[in-house]
Amino acid sequence: MFVIGIDSHKDTLAACVVDHLGVPLEYRSIANTAAGHRQLVDWAKARDRARVAVEGSGTFGRSAAVAALGAGLDVREVPPQMTARLRRRGRTQTKSDQVDALVIAQIALRDDTLAAPTWWESTEDLRVLVSYRHELVQDRTAQANRLHADLVKLRPGYQQSIRRLTTRKALDGVMRLLRGDMSPHARVAKGRIRTLRDLDRRIRDLTAQIEGLINQSGTSLRDIYGVGTLVAATILAEVGNPRRYATKARFAMANGTAPLEASSGKVVRHRLNRGGNRRLNQAIHTVALTQISRPNTEGRRYYHKLRQRGKTNREALRILKRRISDRIWTHLQDSSTAPNST
Repeated sequence: MFVIGIDSHKDTLAACVVDHLGVPLEYRSIANTAAGHRQLVDWAKARDRARVAVEGSGTFGRSAAVAALGAGLDVREVPPQMTARLRRRGRTQTKSDQVDALVIAQIALRDDTLAAPTWWESTEDLRVLVSYRHELVQDRTAQANRLHADLVKLRPGYQQSIRRLTTRKALDGVMRLLRGDMSPHARVAKGRIRTLRDLDRRIRDLTAQIEGLINQSGTSLRDIYGVGTLVAATILAEVGNPRRYATKARFAMANGTAPLEASSGKVVRHRLNRGGNRRLNQAIHTVALTQISRPNTEGRRYYHKLRQRGKTNREALRILKRRISDRIWTHLQDSSTAPNST
């Protein structure tokens, strides 16, 4: 077996091929162009059972990964964190494109659990829509904050009658407050309202598209209390192929709900894990808070049971999130949920 490691850059791809022992056989610098990608595919196909490992397959290495996948090659995504960790263990800790390509190849040779790039899976459309909606929501929040700052100067005390700038009714009310005011500041504020209305329309359209994809997916994630359409979409988009997480523990470590031991002597304690995919963690956090806030839910009962055992608020919430993570993993393993590579 041979593995070609690729350290991707804007203009070039640093590539290194290793044998089954991890010994480097050849280095190449390949242009990050369509012609260069064809050269990469031909090079890989000339090696028996070659695997192509790409770091940066979602950015500069995406086109090369697409070309390799389209040619039927075995492509694996190597996270930059793994490359940096292995490079630091080296005797010289040298940093160069050739060293990185070699390290990437050696990681992919040793770790069979590395998955194909997530965007190559059937959840790619969902991932794009969810990510774009997230951007628009952030833009809307920023615009609403700027409008609030304008209104504090133009109409002091406006928040007594219009508390939140999140609804169509609230924006209509602000327009009435500014009616007849032709000052430059008021015109800017009215422009922000028009921008907010446009963002609201685009967010609604995206939400409808996301809901359609979730309905088509046949996922059972929404059977979990607190998992709505957008939370389910975030989970599916961030997870990609759930089969890359062979166990509940591996999934929990990937989403940051697996606690980290912080024991000393006879005191056995665990602390919050701030690693892992933070969007996944935020989705699970939302589910946990929803369950805790609603009466007669399994999550609320479990949370209060933990509090009665002497757990703090944070400890009980952390343990509940891990339990929800396990439940999500179980639903993701359903064959109807797990996406297949295209």
